[in-house]
Amino acid sequence: MPTTFTSGPVRVRVPATSANLGPGFDALGLALGLYDDVAAEVTPGGVRVTVTGEGAGELPEGERHLVATAMRAAFDVLGGQPPGLALECVNRIPQARGLGSSSAAIVAGVLLARALVADGAERLDDDAVLRLAAELEGHPDNVAPCLRGGFTIAWTEPSGARAVSLAVADGVRPTVLVPAQRGLTATARAALPATVPHADAALNAGRAALLVHALTVAPALLLPATVDRLHQEYRAEGMPGTATLVSALRGVGVAAVVSGAGPTVLALTEVSEGFDPGTDWRLWQLPIDVSGARVARGRLGHAERDPVAAGRKS
Repeated sequence: MPTTFTSGPVRVRVPATSANLGPGFDALGLALGLYDDVAAEVTPGGVRVTVTGEGAGELPEGERHLVATAMRAAFDVLGGQPPGLALECVNRIPQARGLGSSSAAIVAGVLLARALVADGAERLDDDAVLRLAAELEGHPDNVAPCLRGGFTIAWTEPSGARAVSLAVADGVRPTVLVPAQRGLTATARAALPATVPHADAALNAGRAALLVHALTVAPALLLPATVDRLHQEYRAEGMPGTATLVSALRGVGVAAVVSGAGPTVLALTEVSEGFDPGTDWRLWQLPIDVSGARVARGRLGHAERDPVAAGRKS
């Protein structure tokens, strides 16, 4: 069946995410109230991308932009490519910091493409969106909370990625500490050993199970629930400042972990106002995003074009 494209622009708001959450390596994720806004429209030809905010002047502004790449992949699944695209990106999620900027771009691209096809929701349902986004990202732990919101548990079956979203207990108070230094997921993954001791795997299985309970029912257990032996210690040499900050926070009773592949630090319990991370770190208190990615018709408005991260405290 031929693909019919809708007229006029569509827009999407996608949240930042933090994956792993300590022991939940490649499985657990949390959506945070820090957003990228992206608008897209079918044009007669070519791909034009404008970027403001995080990554402006650095990210590609054509076919190589990750949102455009994800849109192209989604259009292939949806049955056909449009003649051209115009994209406007207002980025607030820091790039290459472990807050899911690439997953946000991929989710934005897949959802925008679906919204620009007249019967896109019938051709690509929500479960198929998750599978495609996870395939493009390489793992589902960030794309799942970006799509679904809240706290998610994601896994992969032969048919593709799946996920469930759970409500978070009131006592969970996320704070992110973002360094000036950037990190690369590929580099962080390269630091991981091919095998780990059985005792470490067993410890992580128990703590990951406890973490689900702590996040949804008993936040008082978040400190012991966020103990990890699978990835954080192996990555510490490449991110010494991150490792030092995680240790310092945990030493004063804060449930702190490496956010995703780092180098951002995520604290799941309240950080004292007197705690000083140093001048190299930005400290933001963020709400938990409970809605996930949201699509609407029309261009970005004045509020969406504001590059300042609305809602965060620093």
